[in-house]
Amino acid sequence: MGWAGIVVLGLAIGCAGWFFHPLRRASGTVGSGLALAVAAALVGAALAKTAGRATGLFHDGELLEWPVCTAVAFAFVAVSVALRARR
Repeated sequence: MGWAGIVVLGLAIGCAGWFFHPLRRASGTVGSGLALAVAAALVGAALAKTAGRATGLFHDGELLEWPVCTAVAFAFVAVSVALRARR
């Protein structure tokens, strides 16, 4: 998975994570909450890819890369939407 795959994964995880999060209605307007979720997912997936390659956990294109990047992106979205709703 190249960087284009990370962008597509981040967009999909950000939109889905924001839509299914139970606190999304309390997080303010739709546009800003969705933008925050997508940005958090992109940062999370990119950070997971970079950290995984730096530590040698996986190399570009290996099967373990997808679930690790997805899990970290979901975690970033969950935390960012929850923190935005609590402010």
